[in-house]
Amino acid sequence: MMNTGSGFLARVRQTLPPAIAGPSLLAFLPALTLATFWLGGEAALVAVALGLPVLFAAAGGFSMRDSNAQRDSVTGMILRDGFERAAAKICEECTDTDLRSAIFIVELDEYKEMTNRHGQEAGDRVMQHCGAQIVSALRQNDIIARIGDSRFAVCLAPTLQLDLELCIQLAGRMQSATEEPVALDGTSLYMTSSIGFCQHSRAPAGSSAEWNKAAITALSEAQSNGPGGIRAFSADMPNSPGTRSNLREEAAAALETGQIQAWFQPQICTDTGRVSGFEALARWLHPVQGLIPPSTFLPALEEAGLMDRLSQVMLYNALVAIRAWDEAGVQVPCVGVNFATQELRNPGLAGRVKWELERFGLPADRLCVEILETVMTDQPDDVVTRNILALSELGCPIDLDDFGTGHASISAVRRFNISRIKIDRSFVMKADQDPEQQKLISAILTMAERLDLHTLAEGVETAGEHALLAQLGCGHVQGFGIGRPMPFDQTLDWIAAHEAKLQEAPAIGRQTP
Repeated sequence: MMNTGSGFLARVRQTLPPAIAGPSLLAFLPALTLATFWLGGEAALVAVALGLPVLFAAAGGFSMRDSNAQRDSVTGMILRDGFERAAAKICEECTDTDLRSAIFIVELDEYKEMTNRHGQEAGDRVMQHCGAQIVSALRQNDIIARIGDSRFAVCLAPTLQLDLELCIQLAGRMQSATEEPVALDGTSLYMTSSIGFCQHSRAPAGSSAEWNKAAITALSEAQSNGPGGIRAFSADMPNSPGTRSNLREEAAAALETGQIQAWFQPQICTDTGRVSGFEALARWLHPVQGLIPPSTFLPALEEAGLMDRLSQVMLYNALVAIRAWDEAGVQVPCVGVNFATQELRNPGLAGRVKWELERFGLPADRLCVEILETVMTDQPDDVVTRNILALSELGCPIDLDDFGTGHASISAVRRFNISRIKIDRSFVMKADQDPEQQKLISAILTMAERLDLHTLAEGVETAGEHALLAQLGCGHVQGFGIGRPMPFDQTLDWIAAHEAKLQEAPAIGRQTP
């Protein structure tokens, strides 16, 4: 009898959930209760009211989604453990049948920087908003979880049709969903996301753990190509660099062997369209794993106490590049090199920079020193202040990087002899479509003009953003829409191609009143 009962209950569980656990029951529930009362009176209505929950539980309705899984207090989504259990079940189902699925890992770009600027409460609001937007792009039975501070994981419910093209389209929909503006303190905050995914049929092994790991590998590949990337897993992708300690050792060795070098991102003048400079950015080209993103190796170098050594490498690479451009007869007015707080605390920094400039026979105004706005707002010590002022007195232009994110005071801008402010990409993103963003940029540009400061906008990705910034009076622009960071040996060809385009297209002029 027990076996018969168990078999019957199993059949009930298989056949009833679709009928009583979905939206269809909600549509007919009012009619069902009314008919019950009409035909059987109050006694029948009470019996149905008590019996339906029992039948729902017996059919497994309460366990269709992992009800025991812990949930994130901010988004209400299941966490990593619950996702891994759900993915394991879907993996098993796909392995035993012809059904198909895929795992997507979605990570918000520059989430840590955003929370540093606006606070954790803003970060929570962004995660709530983006999580809800991603859910709206999925089907009802797809699994979504929050598996990190800025990371979501999605496992699609098994289906008969799911090819690579459909996965790419879905990734695009999720990416577009996360780019919807988030209202924050009277303004709009724009986020982008990087996505890596792996179809179950392309997973390197049969286990769900390997399937999930493959999707994470694809995400790393997407992030290495800048914000907003989408990558599908393939077997020839490099594995992650390994444990944290191994990464520190590898990064330290890469710094000494020349694997970590300066790549150069162009900056152009909005009045003339010509190259007005380059920014030197650290890039690690691994001989086996390819390009490793800065978000991976910079923290490792910082933990190893090697940021000052990185600063020396970047400074040397920048000065070598300037000399090479001069010898090639190419006009590059200056190169920007970033100096973080750790490097600015080195008492010998200004002396070292002066010695290097003299060694290469270059005037100080060819080297632009970039400091983060947070350096000025974190109550810098006397050594930091001394170094910034000494570099300015040496003749190096001082750029205030990520302006608008650290609440620097006007007096601090004056005290540190800032010559140019770099408007953060969070203000630039979609500015040509958002009037509120335009007002913020106009306010920054007006302030800069009153203080006799030059301006440069970062993160310019579209022709519309470029045109708007030029019309509003921003002096210089930089971003993927202008040119991506590139090794030095590619810069000469890029400059030649850019100069050729200037002969074909009219310059974008400022907006006249």
